[in-house]
Amino acid sequence: MSASPSQLIRDKALSLGFDDVRITTPRLLAQTSQRLQVFLERGWHGDMGWLDKNKDRRKDPRCLWSCARSVIVCGLNYKPSYNPLTRLRHRDRGVISVYAQGRDYHKIMSQRLKALARWLIAHNGGEAKVFCDTAPLMEKPLAQKAGMGWQGKHTNVVSRDYGSWLLLGEVMTTLELETDTAEHDHCGSCQACMDICPTRAIVAPYQLDARLCISYLTIEHKGVIPRALRHKIGNRIYGCDDCLAVCPWNKFARRARHWQSQSIDESLISLSSLDEDAFRALFKGTAIKRTGRNRFVRNVMIALGNSGDARALDAVCARLKDDSPLVRGMAVWALGRLAPKEILKGVYQRYGTNEQDKSVRAEWHAVYSGTSVPQQ
Repeated sequence: MSASPSQLIRDKALSLGFDDVRITTPRLLAQTSQRLQVFLERGWHGDMGWLDKNKDRRKDPRCLWSCARSVIVCGLNYKPSYNPLTRLRHRDRGVISVYAQGRDYHKIMSQRLKALARWLIAHNGGEAKVFCDTAPLMEKPLAQKAGMGWQGKHTNVVSRDYGSWLLLGEVMTTLELETDTAEHDHCGSCQACMDICPTRAIVAPYQLDARLCISYLTIEHKGVIPRALRHKIGNRIYGCDDCLAVCPWNKFARRARHWQSQSIDESLISLSSLDEDAFRALFKGTAIKRTGRNRFVRNVMIALGNSGDARALDAVCARLKDDSPLVRGMAVWALGRLAPKEILKGVYQRYGTNEQDKSVRAEWHAVYSGTSVPQQ
């Protein structure tokens, strides 16, 4: 008995390096649209204005391509060989989210998705389009509808086979394909992800206020990170895996076969000295590069301030004269956390008295209230 077109597609996708492949239709449940609307109305998307801008298209995949009849959802397992939570103990080193420790997954998955799309057209006809976080497509609800997993209370996809460690990409096609059965929620009464969140960004089961999320703050947020949240960031300098790592379903997760991390010097003192050229060279080909040097070093300054390591003072002081006000401001904050009060006045006299940026002057005022530091 010959295999069905859907099974042949799955076999091909697996041969290209994906770990899970499911098929569904380009139609989302009304509940998905309602959750998105609540998320946007409450302003939980923060700086991510594109979520609101494209909300109508995001609510219905058919608005992206009205000719689409099926969606092939592909998952790439990136389960690490270690527990990411253990790296938080080494406060002199920066913690980078697991998915960002290798080549930019968008590039890896896009190449494989395009290869699958070309094969699909050659063998089955029709048309196809590839998506990998490149359009207003709600990938996680589609993955649940396709049966790959379910959206856990942390709002990320959880799989019975791969835990919380799946990256998603899609091929939409005009072909009518046999679909898979949707997955059900298996979180039960567990709320480990909610309990571990350092900033309490998971405000209720299945509800995330991105403005509090460390991944959002260290990657998407372009400005000054709110003072009340800085100490909670710890030594996380790009993303946060806490809610993923703590999920009990990870104990059933298979080891990643098609994912390879790369070695990065995560010494906070070393990373603090990166200039634009060195940053680009170090993170070439990774997702980190897209954040930019200034935001990244901003994060490093916060981590140094949280390190409690007096040896970092020289590295922090070096950034008090950085070209970026964003970096200078966080260096001031870090200085206030690390330096004894008796030396703050001298440092302020050297660096703070000539500061012209309003936000940086405000940081000086906050850490050294004994000096009349102008706030305007």
